[in-house]
Amino acid sequence: MAANYFKPIWRFLIKDRAFSLLNMMGLALGICASLFILLWVQDEQRVDHFHSQGDRLFQVYSRNFYEGSVEASFATQGLLAQELKTNVPEIALASGFEYIAAPGTKSNLEAVGKTGKMLGFFAGSDFLSMFTYPLLLGDKASALSSPEGVAISHMMATYFFGSPESAMGQTVSLEGKEDLRVTAVFEDLPSYSSQQFDFLRSWAPFMTQNAWASTWRNASPATFILLKPDSDPESVEQKIKDFLYQYIDPQAGVRQELALQAYPSRYLNGAFKNGYPNGGRIAYVRLFTVLAIFILAIACINFMNLATAGAVKRAKEVGLLKTIGASRVSLAFRYLLEALVLTGAAVVVSLVLLFMLLPLFQELTSKQLSVPITTARFWLGLSGIWLAVGLASGSYPALYLSSLNPLRALKAKTAKGGAFFRKGLVVFQFSLSIILIAAMLVFQRQMDFIQHTTIGYDRDNLLYIPIEGNLITNYEAFKAQASAVPGVLSVSKMRNSPTYIEHHTWGVSWPSKPPGTTLSFTDAVVGYDFVSTMRLRLKEGRDFSRAFGADTAAFLINETAARAIGLQQPLGQSLGWDQRQGQVIGVLEDFHFNSMHHTIEPLIVRLDENWGWGTILVRIAPGQTAPALKGLEQVNKTLNPAIPFTYQFSDWEFSKLYHSEQLVSRLASCFAVLALIVSCLGLFGLATFTAAQRVKEIGVRKVLGASVMSVVYLLSAGFIRLVLLAILIASPIAWWAMNSWLEDFAYRIAIEWWMFIIAGLVAAVIALLTISGQAIRAAVANPVESLRDE
Repeated sequence: MAANYFKPIWRFLIKDRAFSLLNMMGLALGICASLFILLWVQDEQRVDHFHSQGDRLFQVYSRNFYEGSVEASFATQGLLAQELKTNVPEIALASGFEYIAAPGTKSNLEAVGKTGKMLGFFAGSDFLSMFTYPLLLGDKASALSSPEGVAISHMMATYFFGSPESAMGQTVSLEGKEDLRVTAVFEDLPSYSSQQFDFLRSWAPFMTQNAWASTWRNASPATFILLKPDSDPESVEQKIKDFLYQYIDPQAGVRQELALQAYPSRYLNGAFKNGYPNGGRIAYVRLFTVLAIFILAIACINFMNLATAGAVKRAKEVGLLKTIGASRVSLAFRYLLEALVLTGAAVVVSLVLLFMLLPLFQELTSKQLSVPITTARFWLGLSGIWLAVGLASGSYPALYLSSLNPLRALKAKTAKGGAFFRKGLVVFQFSLSIILIAAMLVFQRQMDFIQHTTIGYDRDNLLYIPIEGNLITNYEAFKAQASAVPGVLSVSKMRNSPTYIEHHTWGVSWPSKPPGTTLSFTDAVVGYDFVSTMRLRLKEGRDFSRAFGADTAAFLINETAARAIGLQQPLGQSLGWDQRQGQVIGVLEDFHFNSMHHTIEPLIVRLDENWGWGTILVRIAPGQTAPALKGLEQVNKTLNPAIPFTYQFSDWEFSKLYHSEQLVSRLASCFAVLALIVSCLGLFGLATFTAAQRVKEIGVRKVLGASVMSVVYLLSAGFIRLVLLAILIASPIAWWAMNSWLEDFAYRIAIEWWMFIIAGLVAAVIALLTISGQAIRAAVANPVESLRDE
């Protein structure tokens, strides 16, 4: 019985090899692209979902209302974790969490004669009991209880001591200043953990080394809490909403609230809008999920188009089968089975392509993705895709072919409805392709705008060197020797890096400040020559200078700060910050010290050449990078011999701010091209069938004197009209989608009309090239051959 179905299917596929191969490759490319996207989406969705107590794990964030606006961030007070645990009965465990070295840099460690750079954090004693980072050795409840205790990763234990067992109880020197004792060894963190670190040390040293963290007016660390079983998160959130007012006095016009975000959702929903978690990487997950559906839809449409277009060739077959008694149900089942067989072959080919191209995709996405072939879920999902694609792409051709009238079918006449449906599918698939091309243009234009717009300082030839080891106390000597290196123009320092200044303060005061007014300032601590090294522009005033001893109590502010304070003549105005009282000596033109997702905030800058950590800034002359780096490495070897010389270029660090956007741009470009290729495969097949269907008409026209160009126009004009209609449909949809994406940027390009014209022209030109080959071939054919009746 089964042979009665499969033998005719096999004969048809072998007989029309070109049609079968074209259809299968279109489906295979579409399925393969969708599988790649779904692998990436699955990897994004699994981040931070491995913690066994994840349903009770939350991160505290602050929400601040002032002057008619609201802002939110994960920066909280250093004292908050312990106070929440003590005062809120529903909270079982709590921990602060903060970098040990400056954000983006690693700490220098030494043990048993070996040195290495490792990423570390301060964490509370409850931390390892809250998160599922399995301990290989040690007790998670006490590992971080003593100030000198340190928990290290399996990798770090192996690197320094050969094995986790040998590491326990050993001493590790941190930055050559502190000796830490290994109290625990944890398993290396998986790639799907948003937290990545090599070692943890206790919270007490953080509070001791950072006096500002002991006040309730300063915020920087993260705070995590674990609720007791059966606790209601909404109830706890209401309890902690006004928690800070137990320690600070309310101020008129200002409100500070605490709130909770479920930790497993933080990675994908890490952005804030109007003071609440809203958006983030989840937007890209949704975007690429839709993209996978788009590409699968385009591939299915190709199948439908090619199958219904081929109905002319199979019309007599249908007529004969119906004449000898075949029912419509049996015919529909036969052609549907044919679609499933072809789809099954496409799935097999797509898997081969998936494994072949996986290394390239891993490099493109910077992810270690793997195909979960050992899990039943993967094969069930793949079977679902096979059935869904097979049924979706084969249902209409099966119903269409089985519905043909036997008499008309034997005369090779088919209904016009099929042609109309095919045209609609062509418009739909090219609309999707044009949307993707337009999106690619907008992505690339925005990235180009970010990379090349004036950000207020010169990031070319600007070097970042972490302040570590002996440089903490020998900065002045380093600056003097580095300034003498050929190719080095100037040297300065700052607490963070210019790319990302993360510290904020509410504690800035000025004489005309209205009672009850609170204004959040981004704050920076810098060294001499900061303005010249950064090549910032002063709107008025001057940089910090050794010629003015009082500059240790002076301030620089940016234009936004001057406007926010309401100072018409800011120079000489008195400001107070961090128990310092001084005058404004300069106003900086606004510059970007964060990503362009955020507006420029009020900035206040003070001088402190003795600040113990952060970044050394080195300005290098153009074309002198190699000799300057060699000289700086020698200076570092002389003054800081125990620490390897490391550095980053400013433009590298700037690019990291837009890693997600750059990834989206690259993926959108690749998949837009792929979608267009798949669409054109279908268009090529349709053009082939159209030319075959009108072969006698073309022969008659040529006999009557029609030129090759007129025949080409005859065959091409209809398709080009469909593409033009697709442009009209796709353009407003693409504009809406891209405008929504650009809303996440405080500084953005304007969407121009020509972007959609280019997207449409690209699609039209490629479609025309696809069609014209078949059209020319039909037009130059010998009319004698085409008119000869078999």
